[in-house]
Amino acid sequence: MAMEQYFSATQKMEQEVMFPSLLRGVFPQEKASAPEGNTDLYERYQLLKAIKPMVEKGLTSATDQSPGSTSTDTASDEAPDSNLEERLSHHVNGLQQVLTDLTKNTKALTRRYSQILEQINLSEGQSSS
Repeated sequence: MAMEQYFSATQKMEQEVMFPSLLRGVFPQEKASAPEGNTDLYERYQLLKAIKPMVEKGLTSATDQSPGSTSTDTASDEAPDSNLEERLSHHVNGLQQVLTDLTKNTKALTRRYSQILEQINLSEGQSSS
């Protein structure tokens, strides 16, 4: 579910943000969602664009691995089965949290870009009258 929301949000961002340069010098409105510090929305857009292929590639390679792989066999021999379930749960929860955070950042950036376009359209409408 989190993965589908993330891909939907990034697809929408890529479709709507036609002029990323409009995001230069614009900072997130909500400071709590900016763990990167003083990065403007243009830098965040570039980061979100760079992360997307890594997420897609990571998820694809994780599902492409065969269950009979020797690296998985040796890892399962060293760890008790109950620990495997706990480790998997930990990593799945972590992945869901990261995808949720990426989705929030992507949606916030897309909303802010739309606001910038609205401001530009309003100011052009006022200057022409």
